[in-house]
Amino acid sequence: MSPLLLSVLLSLVSAVAYAAAAIVQERVAASADGPRYAPLRRPAWWAAVLLNGLGAALHVAALAYGPLSLVQPLGALTIVFALPMAALFVGRRVGRTAWRGAVMATVGLAGLLSLTDGTGARVLSDSDRHLLAAATFGAVALLFLLARVVGRSVLRSVILAAAAGVSFGIASVFTKAVAEEWTAGAPLAEWTSLLILSALAITGLLLSQASYRGAGLAAPLATVTVVNPVIAAAVGLTLFGESLRYGAAGTVAALICGAVAAGGLVQLTVDRLTRPEDSPAVSSGEPVSVPDRSDPRDRPAPFGRSDRDSDRDAAGPQVREGVDVGPVPGTRAHLEVEVRSRTVAGRS
Repeated sequence: MSPLLLSVLLSLVSAVAYAAAAIVQERVAASADGPRYAPLRRPAWWAAVLLNGLGAALHVAALAYGPLSLVQPLGALTIVFALPMAALFVGRRVGRTAWRGAVMATVGLAGLLSLTDGTGARVLSDSDRHLLAAATFGAVALLFLLARVVGRSVLRSVILAAAAGVSFGIASVFTKAVAEEWTAGAPLAEWTSLLILSALAITGLLLSQASYRGAGLAAPLATVTVVNPVIAAAVGLTLFGESLRYGAAGTVAALICGAVAAGGLVQLTVDRLTRPEDSPAVSSGEPVSVPDRSDPRDRPAPFGRSDRDSDRDAAGPQVREGVDVGPVPGTRAHLEVEVRSRTVAGRS
């Protein structure tokens, strides 16, 4: 097998692992029990963590055998793989609007990444890294606070997913910086960057888990998938000295691709906003039975009882209706009482 074909295969398997992890995370979030950010007692969540780690390891391995211009766009297929996998394994159907948004986001992101030239020669200094880390955590904190004040659960989830994408994107930047300067003679020389990298990765994981609460699968996953490489590419263009291919034409094409990807995210968000809250019956397309809250007198008579019996029952005292208990006129050998409705005119 050629190195290029192996790189493509590893990239595709990495995208499948990321998609499976997202499906498991969404299922854990949909159960609505346990913490929103870190359901540590859920074995399924730890399985999602392992799947995310597997996806990251396969992505790095793909970069070792193939060029960045090929591996990065293939990673955008995560959302395309996730939708049919969710329909197949958990029965979550996706409408046309969601599919259209997913395809737009994937195509736009793949086109944008294919135009990025990852051959920058500049290396980030320690001061640049510290400044970048401070700016990143500040931006993530602002997005987190914004998500706290947003009323709609879908918008809140998309904002949390964007914050997770920022964390993952800058974590990729630090991964590249550490990989370029790491040496076997001094394995712990980059311990500061490794610490920042770990903090960003954990923050992104927790925020992405919270983003699936109340928003389904497609919109949060597409947001993370798009924001992550876009932020990394933006930092590469501004700090690493990277550039876009084909000069001015490449810049125009990148803007168009970015607009297409953003349009896809908008489509996914609007689709989720206009859909009712998910329930097993609604998501599977089965009819939903509505409890009958009509007047008891409007209901059909039970089996074995005539309409006349039902009318006679309906004329009697109803629930919450007061009654009078009085003696029956005349003398009887045993005590009898008569129940009269208090709705008689002149009685209060």
